[in-house]
Amino acid sequence: MTTELALTESPSLRARYAARVDVLDKVKALALLPDNTHATTEIVAGYYEVDVETIRKLVQRNREELTGNGLRVLRGEELREFERDTLSTSKIRNLTLFTRRAILNVGQLLTGSPVAERVRRYLLDVEEIAPAELRNTAIERAAVSRAQVVMLRAAEGLVDKTWLTNKAHAVIARGLGEEPEINPADRPLYVPDYLREYGITSKRDLASIQSWFGRRVTTVAEEHDIALPGKRTSELPNGTLRETLAWTERHRPLFDEVWNRWYAADYDRPAALL
Repeated sequence: MTTELALTESPSLRARYAARVDVLDKVKALALLPDNTHATTEIVAGYYEVDVETIRKLVQRNREELTGNGLRVLRGEELREFERDTLSTSKIRNLTLFTRRAILNVGQLLTGSPVAERVRRYLLDVEEIAPAELRNTAIERAAVSRAQVVMLRAAEGLVDKTWLTNKAHAVIARGLGEEPEINPADRPLYVPDYLREYGITSKRDLASIQSWFGRRVTTVAEEHDIALPGKRTSELPNGTLRETLAWTERHRPLFDEVWNRWYAADYDRPAALL
């Protein structure tokens, strides 16, 4: 069985289901504009029970794919003509319109929405009862990663939620033979990797600096009243495992402040970073 998160990771898998717009009304009643063809950003947000800004950000990140599925932005005379046809008037300068395919595409991509999750599960439930010969190689590879995803789900509540979600996405994407699509700001930031950027590469030096460096990042975060992330399991330079805070690229300014305050004076900056 393919996990529903596979759809959020695999463009090819999403394309496989792009025409299954009938799923939308089977999951939840879909209200469209008077032309019975398009929906606005507000309508799509209401259908998936998320705020409008969430849909706008998703469109920004996936505009090319959504446009391929019918997303349009009307301006000028095209907008005025559309308003005449739908017997509506407004003072807006542009209007984003979603076709049913684009609305379904949103459901394939959107995380954090129970409705979108039901859409994805419905699509995959239909696939599971289809003849085996219709299943492509990507789906079979995704099934191999299911056991790993189940184990990750068992860790919910024990480790950082963002780290856990990104880890699951990576497992699924690799099971599909694709590269995981992760927000750059959510990529894990490990203390040893950060220190290596400054030329600290020996296991001895990393082991002597890493622990105090992490504690100082925590101190600086508290000084700035920044919430600490949850935990994740990390491997130390000596090969042992320990639970560490799940820092991400969002926290890089904290790392930079620690480096500048406590370490910069004692280490030469690598030429690659100048």
